[in-house]
Amino acid sequence: MNSQNTKSQHFGYAAIVGEPNAGKSTLVNALLKQKVTIVTPKVQTTRFRVQGIYVEGNAQMVLVDTPGLFAPKTRLDKAMVKSARDGFDAADIAIFLIDLKSKQSAQQIFDVLSKTRAPDRKLYVLNKSDIVKQDVIDAVKQAIVAQDANAEIHVISALRGMGVDELRSRVMQLLPQAPWHYPEDQLTDISERLLAAEITREQIFLQLSQELPYGIHVDTEKWEDYKNGSVKIDQAVIIAREAHKPIVLGKGGTQIKKIREAAQAEMQKIFDRPVHLFLFVKVREDWAENKAFYKDMGLEF
Repeated sequence: MNSQNTKSQHFGYAAIVGEPNAGKSTLVNALLKQKVTIVTPKVQTTRFRVQGIYVEGNAQMVLVDTPGLFAPKTRLDKAMVKSARDGFDAADIAIFLIDLKSKQSAQQIFDVLSKTRAPDRKLYVLNKSDIVKQDVIDAVKQAIVAQDANAEIHVISALRGMGVDELRSRVMQLLPQAPWHYPEDQLTDISERLLAAEITREQIFLQLSQELPYGIHVDTEKWEDYKNGSVKIDQAVIIAREAHKPIVLGKGGTQIKKIREAAQAEMQKIFDRPVHLFLFVKVREDWAENKAFYKDMGLEF
């Protein structure tokens, strides 16, 4: 699996927990120094746990990007929140990500801590420090210490990379002594087919300003590798209502073309190979109640 002596290895799961749009996915990508999870300005972008793997020296860290903590309403909402809590429960290290721009962000973390037992190794990480004043940072620190006198607090900006290197080093130091679980060159636990679908969904979120993206699912239906190293990918963009079709397609197909071109360019960058992407818009009113969808996402139905 790797060249390290297993007796000297360190390994562990670090789960990033926080409210929607706190910057969890941005932090995961920054800590891993590569993109394994999609990022958009919209809340609840992450629907399932994404694991990214980072190796440094004799230590292997698995970062778990969990869906945000929020009050669930639909079946999908409930599955997402359960996925977040399961990822937290199984972690060796908890990274509590607090959005300094949100007044309730820290309180949500305290609510989680009041209902479950956190790992002994835990870090409070205050994000978006580049866009708030120092007195805001100081007030949140005081609130945390009032709840946890021994709290270890890190102040960062995941987007700007401020404090990220120091946070990464600290997490690596906290990993327990244990054999590695993954090959040295593995970057994530999700398949390329699923990552490709997520990349397209990311572009849909970025380019459609309406609430429509929350009712959209992307499925990689066909993946064909060519001898010249390129790949042909057929994806279904699944929507719940026929009336949504013109919004996704755009006038004369201009919107879906923009989505396809942007997603294809991102895939080529990540997969480091030529990609031929084809998108087909399909209407399935009950897709969010389809058991197979939850299974593909690793969610509980």
